[in-house]
Amino acid sequence: MRHIDIHALADGARFNRFHAGILAWCALIIICDGYDLAVAGIALPAIMKEMGVTAQNAGFMVSSALFGMMFGAIFLGTIADRIGRRHAIVICLALFSVFTAAAGMSSDPYVFSAMRFLAGLGIGGVMPNVVAQMTEYSPKRIRATMVTLMFSGYAVGGMLAALLGKGLIEHHGWQSVFLAAGVPVLLIPFILKSLPESMPFLVRRNRLAELQRTLARMEPSYRAESGDRFDLPATDRAQGAPIGQLFQDGRGLSTVMFWIAFFMCLFMVYALSSWLAKLMAGAGYSLGSALTFVLVLNFGAVIGAVGGGWLADRFHIKYVLVAMYALAAVSITLLGYPVPTPVLFVLVGLAGASTIGTQIVTYAYAGQFYPTAIRSTGIGWASGVGRSGAILAPIVIGTLVGMALPLQQNFQAMAIPAVIAAVSVSLIRHGRSASAVPQQVGAVAEA
Repeated sequence: MRHIDIHALADGARFNRFHAGILAWCALIIICDGYDLAVAGIALPAIMKEMGVTAQNAGFMVSSALFGMMFGAIFLGTIADRIGRRHAIVICLALFSVFTAAAGMSSDPYVFSAMRFLAGLGIGGVMPNVVAQMTEYSPKRIRATMVTLMFSGYAVGGMLAALLGKGLIEHHGWQSVFLAAGVPVLLIPFILKSLPESMPFLVRRNRLAELQRTLARMEPSYRAESGDRFDLPATDRAQGAPIGQLFQDGRGLSTVMFWIAFFMCLFMVYALSSWLAKLMAGAGYSLGSALTFVLVLNFGAVIGAVGGGWLADRFHIKYVLVAMYALAAVSITLLGYPVPTPVLFVLVGLAGASTIGTQIVTYAYAGQFYPTAIRSTGIGWASGVGRSGAILAPIVIGTLVGMALPLQQNFQAMAIPAVIAAVSVSLIRHGRSASAVPQQVGAVAEA
């Protein structure tokens, strides 16, 4: 009789085709997710013109998806730990694909907003689930790199929306870019067939033959035997994933600190995404140059995400994050001061790397912090709380812009959350994380 520690097996596995397949599927899902979130902004001018809505109503139509994302991250992240991560992922994919396409068939702004809210449930819900999936199956030595590389697909989805949007809207109307979002529904049968289920979930449901096949693909040196007993930490043996577990075993303070960090970082991300072009245009740059700053911001985001993940796998991820938030505070503050244009482009790139990129690394840290059984729940709640920062950011910064404050003060207001996030991350009790605490294991199932 052998005792198999499935997490230790996953940690020590060598990267192979199995891991590459999970990375490819999760990245593809995130690309679709990023497309669906970005598509409303790309088509907004055409939507406003055709529906005859005011700028205020248009803002509500766009933000309805953000409200959906907040609830989706919390509830669909939590339910995944109960029904299985694979099914939660396909439910989210179906939600954001079907209802984004449905928004393209609506002609009323209120119906459009309702469809975008429902799509937002899936857009927000899929994020914690793919992060949890990627974290669980990645080899420990490259875990942060794989999570951040996968999450870079989010920026790719936004770029894809921009590239497709121009041609499709000009020739086929704004509805076409929304209808195109329905195509990923076709991927559902392949995802159900190809994407593995969470290992602790398989153990708890006594689906041991499926678990053994998964382990053999993940680590080819494993050979299934009839007497194998599968060991799980006590936290992973718990049935379900009540919210209270996020505050047990010394995780309470850290959970709140994660929530604050997510809120502050998403505040910065959406403040910059919403107002960078407008502020730069107001500072005297041409509209073309102002839009170029947005592209540089997103390019920096990809570099920051992948580079931050690489650093996190080689150094302490907590301190890498603190340094990235400090860089955000400095780079965003300097955006408000007159500097040569090449230097300004560098600062914008650094701002993208240290805000959007840092948010992706923060997802990776949350994924490593929580035990597998409550991982989707932990990430989902942090993401959901953080979404309130995303909702508030355009409103708060818009109010400041309306007050005609000096440019420096606008960017200083965007930089303050970086300082708060750096302090919050520094207060996380890393010694209580699932990756740092030796877990008491016990055999809970026998093949």
